[in-house]
Amino acid sequence: MLARIETLLLRVSRGVDVIAGICLAVVTVVMFTSAVGRYAFAAPIPDGFDLARLLLGVAIMWGFASLGLRGGHIEVDLFTTAMRPSWQRFFEALATLIVLGFTILLAWKLNDRALSAWRSNEATYDLRLPVWPLIGLIWLGAVAACITTAARLIRLIRGGGPIPEDDPA
Repeated sequence: MLARIETLLLRVSRGVDVIAGICLAVVTVVMFTSAVGRYAFAAPIPDGFDLARLLLGVAIMWGFASLGLRGGHIEVDLFTTAMRPSWQRFFEALATLIVLGFTILLAWKLNDRALSAWRSNEATYDLRLPVWPLIGLIWLGAVAACITTAARLIRLIRGGGPIPEDDPA
């Protein structure tokens, strides 16, 4: 049962990576087109900056969710390389627990931010588009990061190692 859940999470993680990549591509296109429009034609894309920064937030938080499961972030293993594997796993679980705590706090504050934007009818500057849907997507990415980081912590506590990047799930 647990193996099926891990397989499902890995597949979702790969899909999230694709979506985050698409968001980054859209941010790049919007910013490039807006800059060309601003300097060549004196007509930038309306709300290009607002949309780009919110989409960048979506890409970062959903990428963080994918990262929470696989643990592919930058690590400093100098401290644990000389230890036995059981101690290495202990310290990795402890570090993952600390990351989970901070991720939960981040999700909580992003929830407050999304609710604030929704209640105040916060909108973009030019087109007056509501921003709460994109901030909500950022918050959902933080919630997904909590879930994937907790799944990684459970795997570490149960004695499994970290999920490799190239797991054939």
